[in-house]
Amino acid sequence: MVETGSLVSEIERKLGQLIRMYNDLKEKQSQTESENERLKQLFDTNKQEIRDLKENIKNLTLTKTIENKEGAAEAKAKINELLREIDKCIGLLNS
Repeated sequence: MVETGSLVSEIERKLGQLIRMYNDLKEKQSQTESENERLKQLFDTNKQEIRDLKENIKNLTLTKTIENKEGAAEAKAKINELLREIDKCIGLLNS
């Protein structure tokens, strides 16, 4: 029959091994959560940069249209559209 002392030693060894594995996994989870947070912040920054660049493209397109005499009618239409948007915003603010 197996000695009780050796069984207890084996259980203690395996328990120690499980505790080390648990601590390693806990550390890895913490690192993963930190990396996830960093990536979320990077994503938000990139998303804002994309919005800004799209707005810049829109403004540059409008500027080029206004500079181009052939696009005067298009520029007037765009300005009128922007004025209608501004009027809607003012109307919403006054409501």
